[in-house]
Amino acid sequence: MRIAAPKEIKTLEYRVGLIPEVVKGLVRRGHEVAIETGAGEGIGATDAIYREAGAQILDTADALFDWAEMIVKVKEPQAVEIARLKPHHLLFTYLHLAADPAQAAGLQASGCTAIAYETIVDRYGKLPLLTPMSQVAGRMATEVGAVLLLKPWGGPGILMSGVPGVAPAKVVVLGGGVAGTEAARMAVGQGADVSIFDIDPHRLAELDAQFGGRVKTIFSTHDAILRAAKEADLIIGCVLIPGASAPKLITRADLQQLKPGVVLVDVAIDQGGCFETSKPTTHTDPTYRVDGVLHYCVANMPGAAARTSTYALNAATQPYVIALAEKGVDKALADDPGFALGLNVLAGKIMHPAVEKALRGG
Repeated sequence: MRIAAPKEIKTLEYRVGLIPEVVKGLVRRGHEVAIETGAGEGIGATDAIYREAGAQILDTADALFDWAEMIVKVKEPQAVEIARLKPHHLLFTYLHLAADPAQAAGLQASGCTAIAYETIVDRYGKLPLLTPMSQVAGRMATEVGAVLLLKPWGGPGILMSGVPGVAPAKVVVLGGGVAGTEAARMAVGQGADVSIFDIDPHRLAELDAQFGGRVKTIFSTHDAILRAAKEADLIIGCVLIPGASAPKLITRADLQQLKPGVVLVDVAIDQGGCFETSKPTTHTDPTYRVDGVLHYCVANMPGAAARTSTYALNAATQPYVIALAEKGVDKALADDPGFALGLNVLAGKIMHPAVEKALRGG
């Protein structure tokens, strides 16, 4: 199979779909691999390193898409990339279509087959290709939040850990999945006063045991969230419903009841965000205020830690890339029902039920 990784073009996105080590493995299996020139610069992988791994280097994205059968990316295709897609293309990347009807319509019109990392499920019922980026984003959310609490970055001038005689920051984490757990872990490590919310009592019990009582675990209702949010200095939204839009857990009206200078970090922004006032931002212009509340809603947070993120992602995607290359899409998906849940678009149709429901406003 002809497998290609283009240079990512989303604002300040430095990750790449294929690392040289994975390229080398694919070439050894008899597949052809092409990399767009400069695609690996953000992780320190030069064109020369990719050539040594066995890839050919193509000078333009147009040439790459024309050559490729399978295109392995990191972020969702931008409009100019969607315009290059043809019915014979297999696109393998993050899509997050539930919050992006324009992208969904473009992929449908292209006729391509599109498999989304974020809706693939493993045999344990987990999301193996979302997990590594959720780990990065959750940890980054706390680090970013700690900086934004400082006065020069627009915050109220609070040190996350506090000091003897001065209380630490109060951190509220919404969602006890991978990202929420990592956010809480980092906040606890910095000495913050942490509360974590989830709708699953079993998960709350696991978190209570995991953190040994150092985190307050609270069943998630709007009233309970609002009570905690009123006292919070930093609120981190990590809610995920696979394939669907994120629920809005803090409304615009709720903002009026929050403390002046509170910081909101929305890790769920790729799925539309879990704060009603969230809108996607970029690493070049990451924050904005609504009613005095500082929002951080960067849609590709892990891109800032490009090397860590790329290697973590490739470790997870490699077996799936190999399965598609060795078996072809039909057999690869037929052999693995969890992999089949990654199929989002096929021959102009939306295939994932939750994505389809979200796109029609259900």
